[in-house]
Amino acid sequence: MSISKGRLLIIDDEDRLRQLLARILQLEGYGVIEAATAKDGLRRLAHDVVDVVISDVKLPDINGIELTKTIKANYPAIEIIVLTAYGTIGDGVTAIKNGAFDYITKGDDNEKIIPLVSKAMDKAILQRRVLELENKLNLKFGFERIIGTSPSIAAAIKLAQRVAGTDTTVLLLGETGTGKEVFAEAIHQASPRSAKTFVAINCSAFSKELLESELFGHKAGSFTGAVKDKKGLFEEANGGTIFLDEIGELDHDLQAKLLRVLESQQFIKIGDTKTTQVSVRILAATNRDLHEEVAKGNFRSDLFYRLSVFQIILPAIRDRKKDIGPLTKNFVQYFATKVNKQITGFTDDFLQKLEAYNWPGNVRELKNVIERAVILCDGNELDASLLPYEFETVIAKTGNPVSAFDISSVEKLHIQRVLNHTNGNRAEAARLLNIGIATLYRKLKEYGLE
Repeated sequence: MSISKGRLLIIDDEDRLRQLLARILQLEGYGVIEAATAKDGLRRLAHDVVDVVISDVKLPDINGIELTKTIKANYPAIEIIVLTAYGTIGDGVTAIKNGAFDYITKGDDNEKIIPLVSKAMDKAILQRRVLELENKLNLKFGFERIIGTSPSIAAAIKLAQRVAGTDTTVLLLGETGTGKEVFAEAIHQASPRSAKTFVAINCSAFSKELLESELFGHKAGSFTGAVKDKKGLFEEANGGTIFLDEIGELDHDLQAKLLRVLESQQFIKIGDTKTTQVSVRILAATNRDLHEEVAKGNFRSDLFYRLSVFQIILPAIRDRKKDIGPLTKNFVQYFATKVNKQITGFTDDFLQKLEAYNWPGNVRELKNVIERAVILCDGNELDASLLPYEFETVIAKTGNPVSAFDISSVEKLHIQRVLNHTNGNRAEAARLLNIGIATLYRKLKEYGLE
């Protein structure tokens, strides 16, 4: 018989009753396994997938009510129905407290046990699906997503894991592209607020007026174009977490407003007269030296001290070169799947050039380089010919790095980077380089970049 309704474990030392109950439930379409003792039942749970346990109270080795507590502690998604020959209200209350789905007296007819098993099975299967979704979510947004074993990244992960379970404000420091938002998402996902909203915003991407509206919301009519009330991101993130990226770019007036949120969890919307109360955890990030910004008067010292209760410094990829290989492997697998290509890996020369490069854009730049290489690849592995212009002079044919003092090499490399940035648009590259288009064409010919 095919099993379609779930799997049950019956634990009872009365063989005839256990076998009869097993047969009845098998006829209902359930998969059933049996155990005569609590110890045997726990052994079966360790090796078999089970949704519902039906256990007698009086077992030879362990009381069934205590067994319920043990099972729920180790297998929280399993539902347990407790059976007894002589039920008491006290036993029933204790069983439910220990996590039992229900408590039923032996000898009750099948019209009671079958619907009860059906309800317990529905709940167990739903809980299993929820756990599976949570596991997938953790893989997508949790610490498992952060790749690297070098001491610097391992230390950052350990700090983030320790602070995740608190409500403490965290300041993530590091160069552009080091993965500050990835860390922020992982901290949120490992926090008690994980079931609520995670909101991220780049503070440098908006003007002062627009950013204030985005963060705190506004009332209808408060300014031209405000035709209706709007919730801000702090209100959208109520109960959850807000991630303020590039916090060093925040305008002075907005710094004062943010300080009030940190101190009281309150703010006033644009055009409003009353305060809005929220419960939001704040994570912030910057690639600026905030100590220096405070000294210059660009950043409020009181806000800096409130934000930097717990600092985590994310290392640049050039400081953890041993992680480039695992990161590259992960990105190759991801992008190959995304574009439906059978790419199995990359050559040694490809990896050597990646490891020799300085990576000013850090992990984000590495990710972009691998995506480009995967798109261009016609074979089953990536090789050095698929790398952008700037990698051509990273390692000379002799295997030695290009001299940092060779001005022509430096100029060529810079032109290559700008062309890569503009996706080959030479007019735009000339504008960014602040040279004439004719001069750019001459240099392209001179350096063999045509």
